[in-house]
Amino acid sequence: MGFMARPWRIEFPGAAYHIMARGNRGNAVFADDRDRRRFLETLGETCEKTGWRVHAYVLMGNHYHLLVETPEANLVAGMKWLQGTYTQRYNGRHHVRGHLFQGRYQAVPVEADHPGCLEAVSTYIHLNPARAGLVEIGKQRLARYPWSSYPGYLARADPAAAWLCRDRVLAALRIENGRG
Repeated sequence: MGFMARPWRIEFPGAAYHIMARGNRGNAVFADDRDRRRFLETLGETCEKTGWRVHAYVLMGNHYHLLVETPEANLVAGMKWLQGTYTQRYNGRHHVRGHLFQGRYQAVPVEADHPGCLEAVSTYIHLNPARAGLVEIGKQRLARYPWSSYPGYLARADPAAAWLCRDRVLAALRIENGRG
């Protein structure tokens, strides 16, 4: 029985990706809010190192989603640094060893220039807490879920997430809704 190599990642300057990674064996990747803040800090550092533009994110218990644009062809290097650094920090804090994430992260290329694509992926990411039952639509406001970029879209700016790039999605939504 032969083995198949993993397919190469598609990388090119200006590419956009919907990235998702799950905890090893379905385990949590965030034990508490301190871990979530540390992940976002690490993501911010990744943006500084790579030039990435994060258009949307959500942190769930055992996984996360990102909508990232890579001005340079550096998805693989950036993800290696992000997940490796966060894993080291998590393991050090919790005095554990080994893999935090399950296998390879998923990175689905997004046609950022195609009308509706960025908005659709951003909406999918932002609705994750509702789909998981963490926010009850009609009873609780999605904007109250703190571990998503959605509240940052409603506010003028979030100094803690200065690396969040809202302009492209907001501009596309204005054009789509006839307000452009």
